[in-house]
Amino acid sequence: MLASEVYELRANLRRQGVVFAYSGYVTEGILSGVGDALKQKLVSEDADTKTLRSVFAVFVEQMQNIIRYSVERLPTDGETEVLDISYGIVTIGNEAGGYVVHAGNLILLSDVDNMRGRLSELRGMNREELRAAYKDQLRAETDTVSNSAGIGLIEIARRASKPIEFDFMRIDDQHAFFALKATV
Repeated sequence: MLASEVYELRANLRRQGVVFAYSGYVTEGILSGVGDALKQKLVSEDADTKTLRSVFAVFVEQMQNIIRYSVERLPTDGETEVLDISYGIVTIGNEAGGYVVHAGNLILLSDVDNMRGRLSELRGMNREELRAAYKDQLRAETDTVSNSAGIGLIEIARRASKPIEFDFMRIDDQHAFFALKATV
């Protein structure tokens, strides 16, 4: 039974064109290690340099968003130190001749409207507007407690070859699952 369940998961991912999948707790160290494996995979597929850089940049931004904003975290040990170990999922696949990076994680339900508004704004921007928004965000003072779409999401939208796609699913009275798709 175990082998058939795991094989079916693998087969399902392959049917969907997924070439890379990670689901679990994420840290900066895991990001680095998984990133190295991803680079090797993309190089082995003979991806051109621009595509390789864009897929990798989108992947890194997606993972960093999980690290920073996922509310599903390992509990601290009771000390004042906050653990940066957050749970999420990232997949990279082939779709219509390009690469697609999906990511998802739990967020606070109270953040959904703000995120939806900002992501809708980014989705409606053209290349020049995205470049201007990126430059403006770089000049702006950093808001470290904000869950709004900041420089990382602008970077994802800039690198995407099509408008970003996103969705939210209510989980309970406090949480929603946030999913983001970028096609490179």
